[in-house]
Amino acid sequence: TDEIMQQEIRPLVAVDIIEQLHRQFAILSGGRGKDGAPIITFPEFAGFSDIPDEDFLNVVTYLTSIPSLEAASIGFIIIIDRRRDKWSTVKASLTRIAGAFPGNLQLVFVLRPSRFIQRTIADIGIKLYRDDFKMKVPIIMLNSVSDLHGYIDKSQLTRELGGTLEYGHSQWIHHRTAIENFAMTVKTTAQMLQTFGTDLAETELPNDVQCTEELLSAHTDHHSKLKDELKLAVKQGATLLTCIREPVTRSANSKLSPDELENVATVERLLAQLDETEKAFDQFWTKHHLKLEQCLQLRHFEHDFREVKLALDNLMEAQAGFADIGDSVTRVEHLLREQKQLEEKGQEPLEKAQSLALHGEQLIQNNHYAVDSIRPKCVELRRICDDFTNETKKKYDILGKSLELHKQLDKASQWCEAGIYLLASQAVDKCQSQEGAETALVEIEKFLVTAKEHQLSNPKEFYNQFDMILTPEIKANAQRILQKLEDVQEMFDKRQVSLKKLAAKQTRPVQPVAPHPESSPKRASPKITRPAGVVNNSFVFSFSIPIQMALHGTKGPCRDRMGTSEYHRHERCYHIINELIETERVYVEELQSIIEGYASEMDNPSLVHLIPSALQNKKEILFGNLPEIYEFHNRHVGTGEIENCIENPELLARCFLKRKEDLQIYEKYCQNKPRSEALWRQCGDSIFFQECQRKLDHKLSLDAYLLKPVQRITKYQLLLKEMLKCSKNSEGTAELEEALATMLDIIKSVNDSMHQIAITGYEGDVSELGKLLMQGSFNVWTDHKKGHNKVKDLARFKPMQRHLFLYTKILLFCKKREENTDGHEKTASYSFKNSLKMSTVGITENVKGDNKKFEIWYNGREEVYIIQASSVELKNTWISEIRKVLTGQLEACR
Repeated sequence: TDEIMQQEIRPLVAVDIIEQLHRQFAILSGGRGKDGAPIITFPEFAGFSDIPDEDFLNVVTYLTSIPSLEAASIGFIIIIDRRRDKWSTVKASLTRIAGAFPGNLQLVFVLRPSRFIQRTIADIGIKLYRDDFKMKVPIIMLNSVSDLHGYIDKSQLTRELGGTLEYGHSQWIHHRTAIENFAMTVKTTAQMLQTFGTDLAETELPNDVQCTEELLSAHTDHHSKLKDELKLAVKQGATLLTCIREPVTRSANSKLSPDELENVATVERLLAQLDETEKAFDQFWTKHHLKLEQCLQLRHFEHDFREVKLALDNLMEAQAGFADIGDSVTRVEHLLREQKQLEEKGQEPLEKAQSLALHGEQLIQNNHYAVDSIRPKCVELRRICDDFTNETKKKYDILGKSLELHKQLDKASQWCEAGIYLLASQAVDKCQSQEGAETALVEIEKFLVTAKEHQLSNPKEFYNQFDMILTPEIKANAQRILQKLEDVQEMFDKRQVSLKKLAAKQTRPVQPVAPHPESSPKRASPKITRPAGVVNNSFVFSFSIPIQMALHGTKGPCRDRMGTSEYHRHERCYHIINELIETERVYVEELQSIIEGYASEMDNPSLVHLIPSALQNKKEILFGNLPEIYEFHNRHVGTGEIENCIENPELLARCFLKRKEDLQIYEKYCQNKPRSEALWRQCGDSIFFQECQRKLDHKLSLDAYLLKPVQRITKYQLLLKEMLKCSKNSEGTAELEEALATMLDIIKSVNDSMHQIAITGYEGDVSELGKLLMQGSFNVWTDHKKGHNKVKDLARFKPMQRHLFLYTKILLFCKKREENTDGHEKTASYSFKNSLKMSTVGITENVKGDNKKFEIWYNGREEVYIIQASSVELKNTWISEIRKVLTGQLEACR
């Protein structure tokens, strides 16, 4: 209750009783008694008795509240001027003052009525009624103002009371109103600053740049307005102070009354209070403004961090996509250029990241409040930059190794080609003499010295040097070339043995005439007629060109008859066929050694105890249909059919076309290869295989030989391509092209089938889907009419990685997964995701904005699949195959 009452009580101010003050029935002139007591004067006022009690009390209460507490505590002196009035009025005034005066009284002076009768009545009345007035202070009745001057100095009395004190009632009211207005202004301003300060303290900092900028702007504007209000208030106070001091300013002799001095002190105190409030507010605002600016800096930093982080993530993703290390010198050089482009592309985001990290560290040094948020981001930016730089260096190192490897492989391959060419170009007739044989030996020895240049003579050292980049494909290629080196070395060894025998025997040169047919041994190849006296099979076999051409050399009638270019073309064809014959023979021997030295040994009772349990009854898994492949090749090597192609190169194509169906056995072998490799990884280090390898005296382990069928099936198309180069526009070219297409189709079918067997999760029977026409990896977007819009929008911008299998009846969408198997190379599998029946699909061949994209849609575009190929050529190939399927279906319907 007390609190409520205190809240309701408000000190009176001039504006509340402005009308009553203007009536001037009581004034506070500013005069003081000798002891400093404030003087309140009640001038002559005709209607004094008619003044309502409330108005009287309000005015007197207000006047007593104006002097300082110190002055008020002395007690007030009241002067009642009733010189022109009656005793009844004096009595009424004294009664009202005694009953309602709120302050502490010291003296009461009454200027009695000047007329004789009234003065007499007053003297009698005061004696009779003094006790009735209930005043505890003396009441002094005065006859004139001169009597008053005996008690109060003239300088403290107004002119109406014979004094010199300047007093203007209207000015006094104006000053009081102005002072109280200013006090209210100071109070209101302080409250506004307090409220604004509270709002600032309670404001939650925004989480984005725009809202922070808007908040900073709003607070700054509000602060500016409040500062303007403060300036106006200070100006108002200064003006008021000038007005109060104006009499002193105007006249040097003038002095301010004690009340006016108190007014000056009040205004100065209010101005000081205003100044302190402003300083405190400015100090708080400085801290708050700094925090808002730091918040804005933080939001900018966070925004820039997100942008830079996204760019860096994309950069790292692009770098991670550079997994290819190349399969040839050209490809590796292309990859190095791409890596260089990526590195250049990454410079801008890397520089931005470094700059942003530096900016973050500067914020930390400047005592930013969000150090714990900024520092981890700076660390992450520098980490990603370092990761990209280190990964780039690693990529360059790997590609550099890969380039070095492929250059060495190319050198080795070229060396082999040059070696084969050297052996084939040594004329038989010249080698029959000791001098000719020795010359040929010198040529071979000189050539063999160059073997050191290709640095592939030590396989173990080679594998150690390039182990980090040996993918299965590169390893297979390296093994092929290593094997080729070994084969060529073996050919040189045999040639050297033959030539050394000829040089030692000093046989005379063979005459350049064809020997009689009956001199040929029974098992001689159809391509050759053995010269008399020559019995070394390897030597004869290595000269696999027509004897007439070899005997006549490069200047004989054979060359003259053909012409130079025709002669070289035939010579190249003979070299190719010769290589095919020699490598086919070596291949069959290797297959035989594997079957006899490993597969058959698994049934050998004396070695059974060495076979690991995981390998028991797994011979068919490990070797697949290798015996079937061996039987096929062994059956045809001894027929002499390929040898006949030396005389007639155009017959080579028929050999392959004739065995088109038989070569499909490789598909079965390649399909089993992943199972075989998995079993080998499990058991390859067993003592059984080590013992078999020791007996066979093989330099390479079994897994290298099990790879040879895969290498062999790819070798044929290379030989056919070489044959095509030297058989262009000649007889049999069309058949060679058909044979090449057949072999490429077989390889593609083998490759596709190996991918096909890795499909998982498809509930149907893959064999019922028709022929597998194409397979490959693509970026795929979906745009379906059905489904949630969010999913639809998300799918539109984010591609899925899908491996597609195109059959004659259906199109399968799978997700490629690669898994490491026991620390070895990754094996791919294809997880089934979706399928489209080819009878219900349509295609849109071109998609706006990307010439590598095309659309496959389903059920009248209810489901649309946007497919992006890796190249325009690949896209066109797929579109062509799909068009063939759809056209075939249309024709079937007709």
